[in-house]
Amino acid sequence: MIARAIGVSLLLALPAVAAVSLGDAAGRYVINAGGSTIAFSIPKAGGGALSGTFGRFRGDIRISGQNIASSQVDITIFPDSVRTGESRTDAFLKSDAVFDTANEKEIRFRSTSVKRTGDSTAVVSGPLTARGRTGNESFNVELESLSGRAVSFRVTGRVLRSRYGMDVGTPIYSNIVDFDMTLAARRG
Repeated sequence: MIARAIGVSLLLALPAVAAVSLGDAAGRYVINAGGSTIAFSIPKAGGGALSGTFGRFRGDIRISGQNIASSQVDITIFPDSVRTGESRTDAFLKSDAVFDTANEKEIRFRSTSVKRTGDSTAVVSGPLTARGRTGNESFNVELESLSGRAVSFRVTGRVLRSRYGMDVGTPIYSNIVDFDMTLAARRG
């Protein structure tokens, strides 16, 4: 009982750990595909979803500590790396009905706006180009960790498939694609 009381007293005496803020992460970072995940999910009528990931992508993140609004994000996804766990579904997604990977090699996002929403959160907006079509998209970003030269972000957002000519299968499959990404990056 005494040991427990001493342990609680020591815990209470420790200084509070400061939360990581976007300003603390100022610098240029290169996304590490090996430590990152770009996952997507398309809800299906009646329940369930078509879910998958992209295995190949690259990008960089530039965070301005003085003015977060001038920060930039630049990501390129290679749609031929899509994986759902079903080879037939993967082949269909790579076909001209969806990604058209024979003719369209990249999906690109370039931020034009970064709006801070909290100490460690922001909304990043800009043009997304897929299948030769460009639309403005917004993603919610949260700085999850900062350790030495490494950062990790959680990025979520929703994109309309129809905007990019990929609405095959609607209304059985939703027009909305939900993205859930973890982007690990190293100072570069």
